[in-house]
Amino acid sequence: MTSPPSRAGIHLEPWQAAALEAGKFFPALQGGLRDPDAPDDVPNNTPPVDGKIASAGLDFAASLDEPRDDWTKHPVHAGQQLEVTWHMHAPHKTRRWNYFFTSSSWDPKKPLARAQFDPDPIMTIMNTGQPYWASDSLMPDNPTVHQVTLPNDRKGYHVLLAVWEVADTGNAFYQVIDLNLT
Repeated sequence: MTSPPSRAGIHLEPWQAAALEAGKFFPALQGGLRDPDAPDDVPNNTPPVDGKIASAGLDFAASLDEPRDDWTKHPVHAGQQLEVTWHMHAPHKTRRWNYFFTSSSWDPKKPLARAQFDPDPIMTIMNTGQPYWASDSLMPDNPTVHQVTLPNDRKGYHVLLAVWEVADTGNAFYQVIDLNLT
């Protein structure tokens, strides 16, 4: 993710930020699940555990999981459309992107956990081509740009979790963006 810069994009080397990969189907906790919208896709690997969501559970990125006051927060407005841009270092057949937002009661002094996010994504972009091995429509544009509408009912510091789910592997790519909503 290149715009706005994610926490990983700001604090890691580019190759590290592009490697934040763990099992798909967040907020699921278990691996081996089939996609209900595309049962021929590769089942998921285990998604990152609570407290290790920002790092996708990877040791080299563990610092991203720390609850800190000094994360770079991008100024935005409640209800605005935030343009999110992904540049693909290694294009993958893509099933969907999900964007999750921290709940109104989240605690920024605690590591990111499933309970800190609204249970449903604020936006899903779905690629419907099936089966994945015979569908050229699953290759995303490079770059891929989404207009994500931020919640109207949030103010102050919040986190947007972006999850790019791949059809032909069990993984997804995880990025968090720190925001300050006015």
